[in-house]
Amino acid sequence: MPLFRVTVKNSKNCNGGRVERGMSVDVVTNSMSNPVSTNGGQLVADAFMRIYGIDIKRVGALSMAYLDVERIG
Repeated sequence: MPLFRVTVKNSKNCNGGRVERGMSVDVVTNSMSNPVSTNGGQLVADAFMRIYGIDIKRVGALSMAYLDVERIG
């Protein structure tokens, strides 16, 4: 199962939430596909909620414009 590191590229403040540049989460998936574009990015959103308590969907930063995805395992 591949391991991806998803890192915030640009800070964003919207809808009462804020993500800072450099925040990152590790996501394990069953597929080789980008976890941001797979299944609506739900695994990434769950990881940000679990680690930082931030609803990244509500902030509007769950897209490749704000996130950098790197396969690390």
